[in-house]
Amino acid sequence: MKKILFILFCITPLALFASDANVETDIIQRTVNFFIFIAILYYLLADKAKEFFVGRSASIQGELDKVQQVLKESETKVENAKIELENAKKLASEIVEGASADTALIKSKIEEVIDQEISHLYKNFDERIEVETKKIKKEVVSEILEELLNADNIAISQDELASIVLKKVA
Repeated sequence: MKKILFILFCITPLALFASDANVETDIIQRTVNFFIFIAILYYLLADKAKEFFVGRSASIQGELDKVQQVLKESETKVENAKIELENAKKLASEIVEGASADTALIKSKIEEVIDQEISHLYKNFDERIEVETKKIKKEVVSEILEELLNADNIAISQDELASIVLKKVA
């Protein structure tokens, strides 16, 4: 408002000095009337203008406070998110380490089980070979004895029979 009055006071002298020499006017009365009009307008509108600008300043300040509050909350949320991210990274690395250890443990257990299974298969194979060998020996002995016993023309003593069987079995 003061700026408006300052501008009016600057323009008024221009209006006073911008007169023609041959024309007589009532410039002084008009200038006084103008200043009175400005004073009345100022008197009537100054309070409302002040209230408007104070209210506008208060609303702008309120909006600024809200924005600053939201900004602070956002910064807090960002910090919390960063902390949670770091915790998640630590947890992920711990999980990866645990998984690696579990994998190594499972691998070693599987290797042990496979080794035991292989040794068991070897043992079973050896036992099976023994059983089959004994079975074949029995069949051979049985066959030879049947041949000898069925043949009537051969007379074999017990010692000779034992030595033949031992030769065949060995």
